[in-house]
Amino acid sequence: MPDLQALQETLGIFFINIDLLEQALVHRSFVNENPGFHLLSNERLEFLGDALLNFVVTERLFHELPHLSEGELTESRASLICQETLTHLASTLKLGSYLYLGRGEEMSGGREKQANLANALEAIIGAIFLDQGLVSAKDFILKLLNPYLSRIKEGGVTPNYKTLLQEYAQAEYHQTPIYHLIKTTGPDHAKSFTVEVTIGGKRLGKGSGKSKQTAEMEAARSAWEKLNPQI
Repeated sequence: MPDLQALQETLGIFFINIDLLEQALVHRSFVNENPGFHLLSNERLEFLGDALLNFVVTERLFHELPHLSEGELTESRASLICQETLTHLASTLKLGSYLYLGRGEEMSGGREKQANLANALEAIIGAIFLDQGLVSAKDFILKLLNPYLSRIKEGGVTPNYKTLLQEYAQAEYHQTPIYHLIKTTGPDHAKSFTVEVTIGGKRLGKGSGKSKQTAEMEAARSAWEKLNPQI
């Protein structure tokens, strides 16, 4: 079983109810394979932590960047709490080594998957809130994100258009953007990918790049700017 004492020392948080921390590390695959386990998966805690993260970051950006418009604040928030950032933070805390995973998830590299790491970090935020209250959860979030907040204040963060587009699509259309690879050109050592993004079957953006990820981001940027011409 994971050494939760070591994890608490890394987090700088010592839990009153250690079950909350343990639950934050439980992937649903583990519960599915161990139906007698005494805790549920971390999904509910992740839901709570995600809401807290959005609130704390939104409040901080609102107060520290009074010159930014609503759209610019939205872009900054999306860049700050995107999955890539949360995964990096979770990796620095070595959360992957503490996860409770089912055998299949373990064998498929579940300890390094972005979604698992980001979700676990959000679940830990939710657990801290339930165990020690909003002030402790807020302090923990801001301590983790302070370097990124500083970069945003200095104008050094590129908007994460995939996150922006996903949030917009879910809020406005209750849909999730779908990315389609429509063309690959060039030799193996210098391929170029072209990706199209749709929402509810409607084509909204297209982008190209030297990797699928870059092409998807460019397609998302094209769609975001089309949907938000005023920003």
